Amino acid sequence: MPAKDLAKFQERINQELLHHRVITNNEFTHWFEKGEATPGQVKAFIVQFSVFSNLFLIAQLKKMIHADSLEGMRASKEILANELGVIFNNAKKKAVHVTDKDMEGDPELVSTEGSIEGGVFHFRAAHFEWLLKICDLVGLKFQDVGKRRHGTESTLFFCDELARLYGHEDYKVSTAASYAIENWAARGFWKQLIQGLQAYKKKYCPNLPLAFFTWHDRIEDQHARHTQEELEAYFLKHPDLNQDDFIRYGNEMMEGIWTFWDGLNQTRKAIE
Repeated sequence: MPAKDLAKFQERINQELLHHRVITNNEFTHWFEKGEATPGQVKAFIVQFSVFSNLFLIAQLKKMIHADSLEGMRASKEILANELGVIFNNAKKKAVHVTDKDMEGDPELVSTEGSIEGGVFHFRAAHFEWLLKICDLVGLKFQDVGKRRHGTESTLFFCDELARLYGHEDYKVSTAASYAIENWAARGFWKQLIQGLQAYKKKYCPNLPLAFFTWHDRIEDQHARHTQEELEAYFLKHPDLNQDDFIRYGNEMMEGIWTFWDGLNQTRKAIE
């Protein structure tokens, strides 16, 4: 695809995909950042986020398996292994010695750059374990979170759409879904959640650890940048790519994300 055609396609993506309501009008995150969430509302939110976080591993594994190149497989493996607890090894920075005592998911100890190549595994570096530390302080046990049985209908729809689209065996579909996911994630919702949780921490729980959220906020711009590079490289290799299909699959993924947040919004209103 010539550069000028890619630029025109990017304009379509910006208008027809990146203006989706989950990016422009997420009622739940707009409300959450105000810091008005009660303990019951935060508890319900953490349960559903734990289900999404844990079941995402299935979608990421499928994306790795269905990669159309060794490079693509390795890129997916980087994300999966890091989610499971392999710390990125950043050769450009001075190595930080991390002990089990220190390893609490602190984003200052866990790099957001580098590669799992040569990285060190820590159980406590697994992203789900960071979330468990929040669970302990909002009245949730290990058996209360992370499993499919804990998910609402809207959360499970989102997780199933992740597996279907993001982990699709046709890499064209997976590329579209990945582009949607990373651009949604980089549009500021992590910052909104952090702001709301900081207010909750001040009101109710001064020891609440927020590393799960602050680390993801730090890495999302990098993910979106890599996804943009992947998109451009992929389209230059596939000039016959159906642009309508790409935008359609991207919007299907966006609708899955929207359903998740809309479900959270309905739950918090019911708790009110």
